[in-house]
Amino acid sequence: MRLVIVSNRLPIVVEQDEGGWRARPGSGGLVAALSPILRRRGGLWIGWPGVSDQSLGVYKVLAAHAHTAGYALQPVWLTPQEQQGFYHGFSNEIIWPLFHDLQSRCNFVPTYWATYGAVNEKFAEVVGHCTGADDFVWVQDYHLMGLGRRLRARGFGNRLGFFLHIPFPPPDIFCKLPWRAEVLEGLLSYDVIGFQTPRDRDNFADCVRALLPETRLRRCQGGLRAESGNSAVMIGVCPIGIDYDEFAGPAASQPVTERVKALRSEMQSEQIVLGLDRLDYTKGIPYRLKAFRLALANWPEVHRRVTLLQVVVPSREAVPEYQDLKAEIERLVAQINGQFTQPGWVPIHYVFRSLDREELLAYYRAADVALVTPLKDGMNLIAKEYCACQIEGDGVLILSEFAGAAVQLRRDAVLVNPYDLDGVAEAIRRAVTTTREERRPAMRRLRRTIQRQDIYWWTERFLRTCGIVAEKQADADETGIATSPIRLTMPEPPDASYPCVSTS
Repeated sequence: MRLVIVSNRLPIVVEQDEGGWRARPGSGGLVAALSPILRRRGGLWIGWPGVSDQSLGVYKVLAAHAHTAGYALQPVWLTPQEQQGFYHGFSNEIIWPLFHDLQSRCNFVPTYWATYGAVNEKFAEVVGHCTGADDFVWVQDYHLMGLGRRLRARGFGNRLGFFLHIPFPPPDIFCKLPWRAEVLEGLLSYDVIGFQTPRDRDNFADCVRALLPETRLRRCQGGLRAESGNSAVMIGVCPIGIDYDEFAGPAASQPVTERVKALRSEMQSEQIVLGLDRLDYTKGIPYRLKAFRLALANWPEVHRRVTLLQVVVPSREAVPEYQDLKAEIERLVAQINGQFTQPGWVPIHYVFRSLDREELLAYYRAADVALVTPLKDGMNLIAKEYCACQIEGDGVLILSEFAGAAVQLRRDAVLVNPYDLDGVAEAIRRAVTTTREERRPAMRRLRRTIQRQDIYWWTERFLRTCGIVAEKQADADETGIATSPIRLTMPEPPDASYPCVSTS
């Protein structure tokens, strides 16, 4: 069996500059989570490469990355109009806000739905041409909810899995989607559907009961089973993890250690509180800044003792709504610093840029407290990456109760309601006034949980739900994944119908 990952984008983004075509790593939790799986196992990743140009130079960049990564890449070519309606339109102006309980931000444009269907059809065509009869196809996230239905309409008989990385809303919110029944029917075309939390699974089941009453739902070992006619779908909960060793090991390296020392010296305070987020309204950054301001106002004894290091990674900067969010964040930072700054101490250090790998690990390790307070999140891997990098073992994780990670980490994280400014402020005060010895037991348990339930555990759990990984295999291999050889094929010329860029 070969594992085939299908997602909106490839794990790299191809760009052109004065020196020609080049590739940079893709951002986001999906790439961080799935790249180690294919790197360890081998297989194929299908997705959009970030450009519409199908020149030989683009293929060479993809081939070079495939050779380094150890797995094949298959591009799906989208026009700018398709990318606008499919990604920026339906996916991010409708599904993203709706599934995060922010329906007032939705823009229900009918043409978005038409483009979404057309792009899912294009993906189906590529998947059908580039997979073999024994391949297991694992489709990722909300951009491709309709892919399974279109593959089945083409007679595609392979086993199909789907994993939703974002939350799934309850019926009273989901039913506002004009194409609600079609989306549900598309999801039920897969063999297995995975969700991050039991809440997401139950919300999905409630929507099926409300909108597709002819579909029977029954509980079975490991999850739910949806039956309609001759088809059956397994519905399970598989909380995604991280590659723990890829964070804990490098975090202890000498270069990172030196950057941690420099960072702590620059902050000029006893403790660092870290906020690290992509620019997005679901991350709750303005609420977090207001809560920090409240902590400074209520407890003057924490002045000079703590500094908030707020990192915002640029995202969708061309969208007016995101421009407004950036302006609001910068206004709040300026107001708080203007109100509380003292000679030799600035309460908030604000960074608006992407971080390189070494710098990211240094920020995680240096932070005494991580303030992870999204308004809603499917999982939030930032929380897990922070704990993995806490090799001294004396950090505190303050975590939104509306993040999927709260289900796994609730025993040892400090859970907060991000809308409750008083509650978040109090959590900050308690975190920075707790002794390091008092913090160690909780952080030790957090790290143990994250190490045990890592990205390989997640993959094994999902594949076992699919009936692909047997118990004996899991006993023989610590990852629970049977390894398979990488297919070694040279890329076809760019004028071929479906060239597969692989290792050579």
